[in-house]
Formats: sequence, C-alpha cells, structure tokens
Amino acid sequence: QVQLVESGGGLVQPGGSLRLSCAASGSIFSIVVMGWYRQAPGKERELVAVITSRGRTNYADSVKGRFTISRDNAKNTVFLQMNSLKPEDTAVYYCKATAGGIYYWGKGTLVTVSS
Repeated sequence: QVQLVESGGGLVQPGGSLRLSCAASGSIFSIVVMGWYRQAPGKERELVAVITSRGRTNYADSVKGRFTISRDNAKNTVFLQMNSLKPEDTAVYYCKATAGGIYYWGKGTLVTVSS
C-alpha cells in the first residue's frame, strides 16, 4: 500500500507560480513512477507530468516549458513547479504513484488561476 498526500494548491493570478508537493508513505520502495494529473470542471483527468525512479520525465505539451516535475527520493516527495500559470491550468491536481503494477492516487489539491 502507498499513501499520497498533496499540498501547495491555491489561488494565483495569471502569470504567477505555484509549487505542488506530494508526500508518499507506505510501501515506497516499490514505487517506479510518480506523476501529476489534473482534472478541470467538466473535463476528463489528464496527464500533466511524470517522473520515473531514475529521473526520466515526460510532460503534456500544454505545460512544456512552464512546469517542472522533480522528486526527492530521500524525502519520498515529488514536486511540480508551475510557472507562467494560465487560467486554463485551473483544475484539481492529483498525485499518482505506480507500485507493483497498482496505481495509487492522492485526494487532490485545487489550483485556481484567476485575476
């Protein structure tokens, strides 16, 4: 079992920045991939960025050049640095971990980009 807790969401103006954190606990040794997904109102959940245990990353085209995913293995935490935020980035952001062939999700943190 893996437990994930997200933090760092909030209200930010267009062009601003936020840093999301996802702390993992439990069977963390088995985690191979961690990532961030988001779901805007009325839309399906979509991939934002993922990072493997070896540090390889992948991003959605819509966030490339603006968002950066990173992980601190010592603290069992993955981060999402979000810069140049746009209103269309407004969504609930979820952390996901893949471990032992099972997907684990956090409860999400709301990011609202508005003036």
